[in-house]
Amino acid sequence: MILDFLNESQREAVLKTDGPVMILAGAGSGKTRTLVARIQYLLEEKNISPFQILAVTFSNKAAREMRERLAANTQINVGALQVTTFHAFCAKVLRMESSYLGLSRNFTIYDDGESQSIIKALLAKRGINQKELSPYTVAAFIDGLKNLGFYLGLPKNEDVEKFAEDKRLFDIFMEYEAELHRSNAVDFGGLITGVLNLFRNFPEVLRKYQDKYKYVLVDEYQDTNRAQFNLVEQLSHHHRNICVVGDEDQSIYSWRGADIRNILDFEEVFPESNLVKLEQNYRSSKRIIEAASEVISRNLARKGKNMWTDNDEGDEIRIIECRDDKAEADYVGQSIRKLAQAGVSLKDIAVFYRNNAHSRTIEDALRREKFPYRVVAGIKFYDRKEVKDMISYMRVVVNKKDSLALTRIINTPARGVGATSLRKLEDEAVRLQLSLFELIEKMVEGPSEFKHLSLSGKVQSSLSQLVQLIQEVQALEAQKQPPSISYEKLLNESGYYEFLKADKSYEGAARLENLEELMSAIKQYEESDMDPALVKFLENITLDTTSTEDGPQDQVSLMTVHGSKGLEYPYVFLIGVEENIFPSYKSLEVGPTAIEEERRLFYVAMTRAMKQLTITFAQGRMLWGSLKFNGPSQFLQEIPSQYYTWESYQTSSRKEGFSSSRYSYDEFDQSPSHSEDVYYQDKVYQQKKPAVTLGNYPSGSKIIHALYGEGLVLASEGMGQDEKVTIQFRDGIKKKFMVKFAPLQKV
Repeated sequence: MILDFLNESQREAVLKTDGPVMILAGAGSGKTRTLVARIQYLLEEKNISPFQILAVTFSNKAAREMRERLAANTQINVGALQVTTFHAFCAKVLRMESSYLGLSRNFTIYDDGESQSIIKALLAKRGINQKELSPYTVAAFIDGLKNLGFYLGLPKNEDVEKFAEDKRLFDIFMEYEAELHRSNAVDFGGLITGVLNLFRNFPEVLRKYQDKYKYVLVDEYQDTNRAQFNLVEQLSHHHRNICVVGDEDQSIYSWRGADIRNILDFEEVFPESNLVKLEQNYRSSKRIIEAASEVISRNLARKGKNMWTDNDEGDEIRIIECRDDKAEADYVGQSIRKLAQAGVSLKDIAVFYRNNAHSRTIEDALRREKFPYRVVAGIKFYDRKEVKDMISYMRVVVNKKDSLALTRIINTPARGVGATSLRKLEDEAVRLQLSLFELIEKMVEGPSEFKHLSLSGKVQSSLSQLVQLIQEVQALEAQKQPPSISYEKLLNESGYYEFLKADKSYEGAARLENLEELMSAIKQYEESDMDPALVKFLENITLDTTSTEDGPQDQVSLMTVHGSKGLEYPYVFLIGVEENIFPSYKSLEVGPTAIEEERRLFYVAMTRAMKQLTITFAQGRMLWGSLKFNGPSQFLQEIPSQYYTWESYQTSSRKEGFSSSRYSYDEFDQSPSHSEDVYYQDKVYQQKKPAVTLGNYPSGSKIIHALYGEGLVLASEGMGQDEKVTIQFRDGIKKKFMVKFAPLQKV
């Protein structure tokens, strides 16, 4: 086998076949090519049977691509080669050995939805209200335990003891596992812990698989959790021929269980191991690689690599300071237009953002410029479920004959209107030739006329509350109140905000951020229209979202930085690089370990760019309908000044709104207007040392609500973004509000 196509370090990684090997593969260093060559070398030169090699990775796509590249490069039949995912491998082992654990071979694998159903049933059995303890919180706890490799019967180690301090949650976990076993089922995490259980309690089974797989290879090793590490360590314990390939500088998935210690501690677990570093980058220009290396060198939790490249010096990194997020989006749209006019293909251009919600302004700008785009590994902003749900609420307000919109939200959040009840309502509406909402209005006005529908009291009460809410918002529209007031009322009084807030997962937080961004979209629309109305806002976004549906395949790519990992583009725009956004406010609260992960994420974003990297931030950004001044990210300070130019783009309406200079971050005006917000005390977006620590509306405060008028605060609880107040208005009505959303003013 000729290895001339590999560089010296890559050849070393291929030829060191025996004993433990850790390959630290820097960004763009030819990792996959090296791994495929290593497997090919084992097959062709070492004459290892494909039955004796196990290669595991994290996605079916990655496994398929590796298998296809092997098939194309070797004459040996690789059909018997195990190139698979962790979960697929463990599922196969459990089906073969199921009887040891009291399972049948046809056990069911429960997905997340089915696991949630079991958790909800267990909470109900214990009489626990889901508002008191969210099923999502329980699911995250169970998932966390399994990521650590814990299963019932295993003694708790220090990590598990710390994680499982909540006895109530641990008791529910034990009940959950018992229910799974009764149902002859396992969940995704249980596939891996099930095999760990099997190997620990039945050594003869472990030895069988150790003898079977003489060579174990792990791709994307930095993404493994502790359970996966324990699995591959046990499989390779006998022959010691384990090869792991990863990059600690690209470990960005701790929120889903990835443990960077698996790389940092590898040489302690395998003291005889060889370390090979792939440090030559084939992707990016010298300036990009050197700047990114300077940034990541500040991390302490790393092995350390000296990335270099033979590529050209390349363009300077451009840091663009924009007046606000609208100007930022306008700048990106105009820059892409200039690139396209210069002959650059749209498929060579990508826009990255820290959070999904930040795609909205860029999507708006690209639609205005008539550029087709795709959201990679995600959904376009106005197509996201939570956004479409709230748009449907607004559609029902402006058009009560829109039964499709009502059908979408009639049981969102859950109101007890299940499929059977909905079918009864739909049939009755058809019979009476009414829209669904018109029917429900009639039911609320004269319930006795609809006894034949046999709807429960809970359903009737829920529908009555929904009708009242829609009618109240319709009244706001008739009074020409700003659409943002209508949106605030719909979001909170429908229960939708509380419903999403109960989801403590990463996805739940992202959904709330999307609804925050929808509020910002409405506020920005209000600023641009002399006579704003909900119906006009809906018309605008509907026309915008359908304008590029049939565009060509040559499209701009939009994605989160997490979604960009493993990809590369000649031209990259990284937007929203501000404190509290990138790094995120959560990482600032947690501390240095979380900041280091954010820095790795920033490093990943930088090293996706091949030719040109543009980084933007806004002096002010609309968040929850308020202008927030976060200031530029600390990561911009970490880029040495010789690698970038700093430009200012002050307005989206002035074509000549640029100024350019060669000053460093330290010379940027760090006045209070850039670093703190004295009027918006929301914990989510405040700096690390907030000025306000008490509730803004204590009991006894007199207030004015923009919708309901004067009132008295009867009770106050929480602080910052969690502050809730109960207010009694002049007409005697009492209402409860989240201060974050309510248009309140002290008298």
